[in-house]
Amino acid sequence: MSSVFAQPLAALPDPLPLPGPSSHVVQADVTPPGSKSLTNRLVLLAALATGESELRNPLIQADDAQRMLQAVSALGAETSLADDPGGAPRLRIRGAGGRFRAPVGQSTTLDLGGSGTATRFLAAASVLATSPVTLDGNPRMRQRPIGELASALSQLGASVEHLGEAGFPPIRVTPPDELPESPTVTLDASRSSQFASALLMIGPFLPGGLTLRLTGAPASAPYLRMTGELLHRFGAGVRTTDDLRVLRVSPPPARPQPGLDAFRIDIEPDASGATYWWAAGALRAHTTIHVRGLPDTTTQGDAAFTELLHRMGARVHRTGRNAPDPADHGVAVLAPVGVPIEPILADLSDMPDAAMTLAVVASFAKGRSILRGLSTLRIKETDRIAALQAELAKIGVQIETPVMGDTSAITITPPDRGVDCSPNCPPVRFDTYDDHRMAMSLALVSLRRPNVFINDPACVAKTYPSFWQEFGRVLIPGDRAE
Repeated sequence: MSSVFAQPLAALPDPLPLPGPSSHVVQADVTPPGSKSLTNRLVLLAALATGESELRNPLIQADDAQRMLQAVSALGAETSLADDPGGAPRLRIRGAGGRFRAPVGQSTTLDLGGSGTATRFLAAASVLATSPVTLDGNPRMRQRPIGELASALSQLGASVEHLGEAGFPPIRVTPPDELPESPTVTLDASRSSQFASALLMIGPFLPGGLTLRLTGAPASAPYLRMTGELLHRFGAGVRTTDDLRVLRVSPPPARPQPGLDAFRIDIEPDASGATYWWAAGALRAHTTIHVRGLPDTTTQGDAAFTELLHRMGARVHRTGRNAPDPADHGVAVLAPVGVPIEPILADLSDMPDAAMTLAVVASFAKGRSILRGLSTLRIKETDRIAALQAELAKIGVQIETPVMGDTSAITITPPDRGVDCSPNCPPVRFDTYDDHRMAMSLALVSLRRPNVFINDPACVAKTYPSFWQEFGRVLIPGDRAE
């Protein structure tokens, strides 16, 4: 069956049959593709910088990354892709020198598909364009809110037109005639930290920088810290309060004009993509899965996912701490021996993208789990809380919300006798809602339960096009032994 998973995404059967539990011993190394969060931030900063930047190991083939690259090219940056001698991709971007330029008197229209990250980042960067920019996407993107960011752009002097429903894409951003000097912007980032990150990234290109005041606690705070650390690394002045409610970004002090100089950087593997492999190690007996390339110093919030698995009884080992090559750093996860996975009470405010993965692991625990901090899941690629309720109910797992009045929390209650994992259990077809994370998370059910099928398996192209190939290589060892 592993040969099925080796096919291109477009050639995969739909629904995709998954092989089911196996007693084979698995010891595998996995290196997920480059971080989506880091790639999209770095592509935007390189596209605005002065000179040619080089990004090593970026997330290139994923749909999100393709949308971002096409957009910055349309706005005047020049991009080219090559492989280094080891086969890792190298992306070169010649930046626009602080101002995106379009033909005089013409507007630029960007079709960003389902990429919320690209839509939000480029909406803010449109303030730095020389002519209007229209941002649109697929039907689901037109349901994802952008009103808070639009209000902030108006505070910078931009004109923002809502071309459909107010507060949602499509929008047209007309930049101000003159960039504001040292503005202060007030923003509600409680629904998405990407609104705040988008504004911070244009700070070095504004005369005197930008001060951002958040009216509430930001969602997914580690991503804000990631943005700040990248800007600091490239020479920008970055100051924040401890609670991230006030953030100040200014141009590098040594530059005669606002902006950033070109840079070269290695991009870490995607920690969100790593959660599926770590969870597989925790769920599948006789299995050790080692995710390579994530340093102790990573700013990716989802890297803390292994701590949650450890609390549930999985064995977690950090490797390569003293290795000189960052590619040798990593974390290995093994299932508990002789005991079931324990239920968990966890706050996922800092890693909401890991919630679906953890929900699947908790479906095989001995008892009820409670996950909190999930307010952003309603406005992702799909309503992920409703999707989890519908799909996990197919294997008898009950998801309930709110929890004691908390609408951002869910309970996960497996059947009294556990999920039916008998050889003759009825087939289950999981719907994926055109949501890459639903597909990859629900695939983990097949490590415990036979007769699992995944509808629309190609939706993983959004962030992890090689997922099914890795799934076959890592988790289906039987074919290789024949």
